Amino acid sequence: MTSAKPTFKENFNRWFFEGMREPPRHGNAEQGGHKKAPWWQVMCLTGVDYFSTLGYQPGIAFMAAGVLSPIATLILVLLTLFGALPVYSRVAKESPHGQGSISMLEELLSGWKGKTLVLVLLGFAATDFMITMTLSAADAAAHFVENPFVPDLLRNRMGVTIALLALLGAIFLKGFKEAIGLSVFLVSTYLVLNAVVVGVGIDHVLNNPGKVIDWQQALFRQHHSVLEMVAVSALLFPKLALGLSGFETGVAVMPLIKGSPNDTEEDPAGRIANARWLLRTAAIIMSFFLIASSFMTSVLIPAHEFQHGGKADGRALSYIAHQYLGEVFGTIYDSSSIAILWFAGASAMAGLLNLVPRYLPRYGMAPNWAKAIRPLVCFFTVIAFVVTVLFKADVDAQGGAYATGVLVLMTSAAFAVWLSSRKFGLLQSIGFLAIFVVFAYTSVANMIERPDGLKIASFFIAVILLTSLISRAIRSTELRIMNVELDKKAKAFLEELEDSEVRLVAHRSGAMDHKTKEAEARRVHNLSGPIIFLEVERTDASDFFEDVLIVRGIELYGYKILKCKSPAIPNAIAALLLHVRDLTGKLPNVYMGWTEGHPLYYVLKYLFFGEGETAPITREVLREAEPDQLRRPLVHVG
Repeated sequence: MTSAKPTFKENFNRWFFEGMREPPRHGNAEQGGHKKAPWWQVMCLTGVDYFSTLGYQPGIAFMAAGVLSPIATLILVLLTLFGALPVYSRVAKESPHGQGSISMLEELLSGWKGKTLVLVLLGFAATDFMITMTLSAADAAAHFVENPFVPDLLRNRMGVTIALLALLGAIFLKGFKEAIGLSVFLVSTYLVLNAVVVGVGIDHVLNNPGKVIDWQQALFRQHHSVLEMVAVSALLFPKLALGLSGFETGVAVMPLIKGSPNDTEEDPAGRIANARWLLRTAAIIMSFFLIASSFMTSVLIPAHEFQHGGKADGRALSYIAHQYLGEVFGTIYDSSSIAILWFAGASAMAGLLNLVPRYLPRYGMAPNWAKAIRPLVCFFTVIAFVVTVLFKADVDAQGGAYATGVLVLMTSAAFAVWLSSRKFGLLQSIGFLAIFVVFAYTSVANMIERPDGLKIASFFIAVILLTSLISRAIRSTELRIMNVELDKKAKAFLEELEDSEVRLVAHRSGAMDHKTKEAEARRVHNLSGPIIFLEVERTDASDFFEDVLIVRGIELYGYKILKCKSPAIPNAIAALLLHVRDLTGKLPNVYMGWTEGHPLYYVLKYLFFGEGETAPITREVLREAEPDQLRRPLVHVG
């Protein structure tokens, strides 16, 4: 008899939810299975995001600061080299397996305090990645539609941006893996072309001193002294802060960096040193291009061309390429820009797909469909469409939102490094505190000036918190403990019950003495024969999964006691009962009492603090874990 052919719906569901995976049991983002590569090649992988900002950074800088753009950019470069670089060099040392600054904060701030901060930061990280996708696609569209060889029919920036995002989503639905080889080709080609454009632009500046004089006169018409220029630039430079992107990605890809032969997973000193070379080299390259491109575009490009709809709108360097190197070279530059910008969007999508499963499932705060790649791809692609429409595919308009995500992540990294640096001495602590204050000011100033990023981040934070709470409630009765280990004495206690039933009496340590508890249990439950007390000490209730429940056996004043620690008391009891059943071949019994109080109060207490009305929740965990009633351990309440 042949089996029925799967329906279209069954085939689609199998394909769409393919790859449903259990969450990692630790915050470690280690990618030990990935092929290692030299640091300069891995730098290109981070560079598709970092270096691609050259496509729009000079234009956004001029729109934000006008003729002060080069001075504001210089301040940005100083913050990059003497602020962001030292911070992320320390992050690389503290999280060599790619965990990043968010994971550092999770470890430094325990419990719900740390996890709540992580959830908020995930909202800003999602904003960073999402705007990277939409901004990169919009800028790629700007390079495309402004190219003179493109037919008029295709000169629709919104349409091209949506098409690029749809293509990105389609490729990830099919299956996409970041390729270091492709990133090396794209980044090296892009940097060489930018070096040519910048070189030609600087040459034209040097050969046209009149343009420099015009720029200087414009400066002094608006600002009367150099000190005033620096002060105003310091206030304006937060608008340019998207030029700081790339550092968090640089740390995230650390597991891909080839270290030294003497490296161990506990002490990968060679990998850390090479990661610092990556961060240092990327920062120096980017700093040079930022200063050179900002200066020459401010001098050579008429101000009106930077405006929305102008020829330099979102493509200042491309304008220089077409203007001074011809349409053929300009088209080659456009093609390279479109490729690296599109790949930056792909890198951002991959970052989102790695970020969500790294944290939320571990907290029990992700719906089941978040374990599969394709539903997440569809969700993020739809959000990208909405963001693009809201911002009208405008590169300049999205700059503030992008900067918000970047700056908040850098502020959190500076905060994490400051917290961890306090153990290394007062001088280091003061230095990192100063960097944190600067980043905090920059973040707040940017959000006040351009609140769009905060609005988008607030949306993501609200979605994350809402789905997290719902998911945590739905999954609260999962059996979260993977393994149970009994020490020798605990096993001996159970072996002594070879001819008796296994009777465990749940006891809260310190609530009453064991003699009184035994008398109460025997009276309420009409018990006879030997009993063993079970005591579970609650640990960090914000944790959801637990690898191993370690159970110790102790004997106190003649009473046998099994003791263990767990984030959720009912889950620990259920896991131990199932283990005892499998170990002894008997159905164990656990005896508990009712808790006085409103049931809703205890449900919420269990969700957030790991304890509550223990008896019914323990039974529900057992019911879900063991559908067969005849094999389910027994819970007695009196």
